[in-house]
Amino acid sequence: MPNPESFDYTSLLIRFGTDVAAMAALTFGLYYRRYHGKELVTAAALFNIFVFAVLVVLSLVNFNVATGFGLFAILALFTLRSEPISKTEITYFFGSIAIAVITAIQQTPLPLVMLIIALTLTGAYCFDHPRLLASVTSTKVTLDKVPDHVLSDPDQLRQELSQRLGVEILSYRVTSVDYITDKVRANVHYRSQS
Repeated sequence: MPNPESFDYTSLLIRFGTDVAAMAALTFGLYYRRYHGKELVTAAALFNIFVFAVLVVLSLVNFNVATGFGLFAILALFTLRSEPISKTEITYFFGSIAIAVITAIQQTPLPLVMLIIALTLTGAYCFDHPRLLASVTSTKVTLDKVPDHVLSDPDQLRQELSQRLGVEILSYRVTSVDYITDKVRANVHYRSQS
């Protein structure tokens, strides 16, 4: 456990700079440029900074790793329970938090931190590159009427969505059915029919 009186502030500033640069590359450089989700970028960026700050302080006190991961899980669940988000969004959000954890742990050598961050960002860039899955696109759709077969006949709804949108629907997931407002919301994965 580090002694607060002999704390290395230069290392802390380097780690914080690395954290912010890596988080910005992930959330602004990759996610925002590809998906334009301002709300998630803001949440992930701020959550990253808050987690970094908490972990730096906790690294100065006697705090075991299991308790830290428990706190991490509770905070993440609390934040993400407010509204449903896509798998891609949750992955970028988790990536932002992971970068804060990696950079904030004072006992990890800085060269190893830099290498892990570089490998993480390279992996995120490559595996979520638009050219990797260029033929498939996804979007959120709201139908202005609840079809009778919304849940009972998935093939019929897929065909109806394809006709209405003019694309080949590969898959979809109904996220909400509201009989009061007569609306259906769905996440749709499609391929252009051109």
